[in-house]
Amino acid sequence: MKTNLFIPTLNAGEKWHETLEQLAAQDLPLHRKVIIDSGSTDGTLDDPLLRDYEVISIDKKDFDHGGTRQMAVEKFPDADVFIFLTQDAIPAGPYALSVLVAALENHPELGMAYGRQLPHHGATTLESHARLFNYPKKSETRSLEERHRYGIKTISCSNSFAAYRKTAFFDAGGFPKGLILGEDAYIAGKMLLKGWEMAYIATAQVHHSHDYTVREEFKRYFDIGVFHADSAWIFDHFGRAEGRGMEYLRSEIGHVLEHDPKALPKSIASLFAKWSGYKIGLAHKRLPTSFNKFFSMHKHFWHSTQ
Repeated sequence: MKTNLFIPTLNAGEKWHETLEQLAAQDLPLHRKVIIDSGSTDGTLDDPLLRDYEVISIDKKDFDHGGTRQMAVEKFPDADVFIFLTQDAIPAGPYALSVLVAALENHPELGMAYGRQLPHHGATTLESHARLFNYPKKSETRSLEERHRYGIKTISCSNSFAAYRKTAFFDAGGFPKGLILGEDAYIAGKMLLKGWEMAYIATAQVHHSHDYTVREEFKRYFDIGVFHADSAWIFDHFGRAEGRGMEYLRSEIGHVLEHDPKALPKSIASLFAKWSGYKIGLAHKRLPTSFNKFFSMHKHFWHSTQ
């Protein structure tokens, strides 16, 4: 299957060269490799490994999680599969991309597949747990019929490392413009409603994790709450997120007590920040825009809502 790779970038930092090295070592031939850069000033576009990449340059203020990716696909639609990667997701071995694409090749009912995210080397206890909880060792396939079993987890996925079948991508309407984040879960839900299935492929792996501060966790989950409030159809079809949140809380506390009890105070503070941020995000329409912008991790989003 002809495959195009898309990576949004902005000041990609110290892990960027390693990402490019691992991409160069992949055994999957790529028809196009496309960078969508939002005005990097740290030399992101100067890496010599970018010689055979197409580069789309946009202004930082114009970046939109769904709209920017959609624009890139519409500019370079000449493939059967679109792979999306983030700049800090480092393929774990030479078969990461090919294993993901093989799932789509072997199962024509799949509209998209996403891979396992492992913690970066040297990751903290909380950082590692987040990846172990959300990206387990066992692969699974999900369809609309299983939404009562999985709940909102049915549409869990991540554009940090995901592959989309072109026909399913456009059948579902592509990535929407104007979301604060969550374009990946949004299109996954639309695909399932169209009758496609999706898969989590645990053997396709990248290293990708974040050591967020408590403040950053609040802001990130505030934005997730905003996304869910603005996409209420997700609750209608796939249920709410609170049950999944309680499951995560119990898992993290147990993991911390077993592996690093000293991290318990930060864990408790972080869990409270996530819960409160999410709840406030759900209620963002009742708040002034200035408050929402203050609470949000993606402040540029609020300029478009004024």
